[in-house]
Amino acid sequence: MSTAPKPRHIGRNISRIRELRDMKQEALAIAIGTNQQSISIIEGSESVDDEKLNAIAKALGVPAEVIKNFSEEAVFNIIGNTYHNDASSIKNNNCTFNPLDKLIESFEENKKLYERLVEAEKEKVALLEKLLSEKR
Repeated sequence: MSTAPKPRHIGRNISRIRELRDMKQEALAIAIGTNQQSISIIEGSESVDDEKLNAIAKALGVPAEVIKNFSEEAVFNIIGNTYHNDASSIKNNNCTFNPLDKLIESFEENKKLYERLVEAEKEKVALLEKLLSEKR
């Protein structure tokens, strides 16, 4: 039994994001200059070349990384952690935000945090190199 992580199905991710954006295959096809049959084939593909992926990401209004790392579980976690229905409030069963926007927002916040951590590590390395060169 293999413990290697299962590769993400990019086509399925494109399909789910397109559906969350309430976009038909035909509309996506027009946006990237192809036909509906091509979109159907792409959505059935496990991988998509970077050029097509970037065009699709632009048409869907999301970074390509969001498509690559899309997780239904993350979307439902965002909905579950954001939507609250208190007894004192008016009952509202409609989602008042787009969960995909929350996923993108979360991705962008994590990217900024990662970039700050990388910068801090670079500063540490520079300081250690300076201290090491002074000891010589």
